[in-house]
Amino acid sequence: MPSYKPVTAALRVLDVLAAVNRLDKRATVAEIHRRTGIDKATIVRMLQTLAHGGYLIRDPDQTIYQVTGKAMSLSTAFDRHTVVGTILAPLMAEFRQRIGWPSDVALFDVDAMLVVKSSRQGEPFSFNRAPGFRAPVLGTSLGLAYLAHCPASERDAILERISNDTAPWSKITQDVGRLHRRLEEIRAQGFATMDEHYSRVEYDGRIGSVGVPIMSDSKLFASMNVIYLNNTLPAAAARDALVAPLQDVARRMAGELEKTGITAITL
Repeated sequence: MPSYKPVTAALRVLDVLAAVNRLDKRATVAEIHRRTGIDKATIVRMLQTLAHGGYLIRDPDQTIYQVTGKAMSLSTAFDRHTVVGTILAPLMAEFRQRIGWPSDVALFDVDAMLVVKSSRQGEPFSFNRAPGFRAPVLGTSLGLAYLAHCPASERDAILERISNDTAPWSKITQDVGRLHRRLEEIRAQGFATMDEHYSRVEYDGRIGSVGVPIMSDSKLFASMNVIYLNNTLPAAAARDALVAPLQDVARRMAGELEKTGITAITL
């Protein structure tokens, strides 16, 4: 454990930078406030500070903020995701061809699921998620599938890290019994589904997903989802059609990761 308290202001600045990155071309002060809960006047000061440092630029015509190329320097030493994504790419392409809906593969990273490979390229705007997107643990099928199947000690550490998240899908951490029942249900059925609050906030309720762990025996590597349109495929029909093939490809992915010597990724 660290011998000092974290600098709250620094963490909030990073939250603002992450929100701008996630919102892409929709990063207004109001949207950043909605996602982070930080006071709007404070957000403005943080945005101006990040812009002064060269990490953001402001579009004066639309009053939106965007990250700059300098922000990429914060991740230049990170390449684990590239290796895993390269290994799994052929199976993802095959799966996409088989079922017709796009998918993501994600690794757990600090406090979220980091998308390392996606077959969403070329989809409508609402479907697009580039590698590097950080999916919230309790809002997405990627995160819930991982959380339900990881070792208890890792699960407790993850929940402690995200316990202060104010997003509506994270409120379940305040009801420990309900949370554990939900995770037990996911383990029993072998898959997770996207939280309804998250679907409404991110996709206006138009998109659903099913997620499963990528694991071999008791070794958990990552998680994988499949994304679909709710008005095309109702939730029950999606589960009937997608869960079995998703579980099958996830097992094959775990086998590929084991053959190439990739170790399970834990905290």
